[in-house]
Amino acid sequence: MSAAIDLASWALLAGGGLCCLTGAVGMLRMPDFYTRLHAASLSDTPGAGLILAGLLLQAGWSLVAVKLAAIGVLLFLTSPAATHAIAKAALGRGLKPFLAGGEATSKR
Repeated sequence: MSAAIDLASWALLAGGGLCCLTGAVGMLRMPDFYTRLHAASLSDTPGAGLILAGLLLQAGWSLVAVKLAAIGVLLFLTSPAATHAIAKAALGRGLKPFLAGGEATSKR
């Protein structure tokens, strides 16, 4: 494997890790359920995508690359749908957003 592919792979892996870390910080810092869900969903999908892209470069052209691509497609299709379903279920159970008079679950 060439050094350029190895460097690009590690850059993608580091970028994906940074996206996931940003989402984790957003989960800790946001005041209510919906903003925490928003922070997690916006950073989780690109973070996983970058990590999978880095792993694809490491795998080369093989069956492992096909499996990683299938995992990527499933993540990009299911992650936004799952986030929407969780938010809709919380709203259906009566959990109000913070600005609509709902209670914040963490103290600033």
